[in-house]
Amino acid sequence: MSLEINQLTGGYAHVPVLQEVSFTVPNQQVVGLIGLNGAGKSTTIKHIIGLLMPQKGTITLNGVTLQSNPDQYRQSMAYVPETPVLYPELTLREHLELAMMAYDLDFEKTWAKAMVLLKKFRLDNKLDWFPVHFSKGMRQKVMIVNAFMTDADLFIIDEPFTGLDPLAIHDLLDIIADKKAAGAAILMSTHILATAQQYADSFVLLNQGKVRTTGTLEELKAEFNMADANLDDIYLQMTKEG
Repeated sequence: MSLEINQLTGGYAHVPVLQEVSFTVPNQQVVGLIGLNGAGKSTTIKHIIGLLMPQKGTITLNGVTLQSNPDQYRQSMAYVPETPVLYPELTLREHLELAMMAYDLDFEKTWAKAMVLLKKFRLDNKLDWFPVHFSKGMRQKVMIVNAFMTDADLFIIDEPFTGLDPLAIHDLLDIIADKKAAGAAILMSTHILATAQQYADSFVLLNQGKVRTTGTLEELKAEFNMADANLDDIYLQMTKEG
């Protein structure tokens, strides 16, 4: 099992946005994190990556917590944020090299992986460009390459399709499928429910800081007593409960 969240309560300052959140993201699975704006998706992700500390509960990655082994914990995951975060004074090449150093990766092997991704996203001729010259979609592609060139056990992607054209979305989904097949766990937060339904193995439905339910689409249908529903229908039903 890759990621395990157990009874997580947390938020900002002393305000508990999340209340006893528990779910797992197993190896070789894509888990969709679904919920309204303000439901706690981003807050959950911030706790997982260590930007926020739990008030109660535990978060373990391959049995390791951030507190017990910070380097191993951080190097076991890769994160693609909703809003790209790039350093204006660094070129694309320097961004990639910085990530390689942070993950203590072999430069030669990792550059080979990076070049495959750069060509896929048509960035291989832009290694000496600075972020000021990148469009929003190109910035997002840089973040994707930075994450997926690693050998992380867990990939966290927050609204990854924002700003991407249809071809880039297709390419990203192929990369996710490849990482899943190689044994990685993927936690994907997205509002594009049709894509989530097609590519995710199971789902975590958050509502007002609590886990409403978890499971496969068939299990969600049974939970909501909606035999012929799709993920959109279930999502709408959950919002009515709120």
